[in-house]
Amino acid sequence: MFLLIFLAGLWAGIQNTLAGGGSFVTLPALIVSGMSPLAANITSTVALFPGQVTSGYAGRKLVTGAGPLPFWALFALSVAGGAVGGLLLLHTSPKVFARLVPWLVLFATAVFTWGSFFRGGLRRRAGDTSADAGNPGPQSALHIGPAATASAQFLIAVYGGYFGGGIGILMMAALTMAGLSARHAGATKNVLAGVMNASAVIMFLASPELHWRQAVVLGAGAIIGGLLGAWALHRVNEKVLRLAIVGIGIALTIGLFLKPL
Repeated sequence: MFLLIFLAGLWAGIQNTLAGGGSFVTLPALIVSGMSPLAANITSTVALFPGQVTSGYAGRKLVTGAGPLPFWALFALSVAGGAVGGLLLLHTSPKVFARLVPWLVLFATAVFTWGSFFRGGLRRRAGDTSADAGNPGPQSALHIGPAATASAQFLIAVYGGYFGGGIGILMMAALTMAGLSARHAGATKNVLAGVMNASAVIMFLASPELHWRQAVVLGAGAIIGGLLGAWALHRVNEKVLRLAIVGIGIALTIGLFLKPL
């Protein structure tokens, strides 16, 4: 069982570094080991945190702000939102949380799919129309500005502190909408994921739902996976990466609805 948890951590570390969604792998693995969904989420959040810090540091050269919104602002919003989300989780019934999980995964997958593949077509069509009218080009038609980016980052941080699953996918969607390339968005979200989870992790350390042995094994795998993912981040084709993440999200969503946690 501990080997399964280690392998889940290894996979999650690689996936989190490349595009997010690693807890989609760790949650089922921990639940199979006998944990409740709430305990699995808390244990997964704590265990993946060291790997997030490692991968964020390894890819620090690609980290950037979102246009006029500086990185320090994204950092502060992530800390505040993560604390709010962590408090909400500690006051949520385990049964309520278990019913929410499939919908949370579905939401994260849908946002990333739209941001990766459909938003570009809409921007091109918007650009064709605006050009005839003498309006700004396609990027300004649907490109989100600093206020929207800041709001999105805070809400994602709240969601991240509460659930954890899919925060990378959501941040990839928001940051690419803000104008970052997939590679820069991936490196930036790695750092921000660790920042927003830091607030939640501090609160979770005292929770009776935290399973320490499983967290240590999972965390060891995630650290190794995070380093491997940081190496691959500079080499993986962006389109293939996005297609893979969407495929994983769809498969997990279907599985969770067919067999609720």
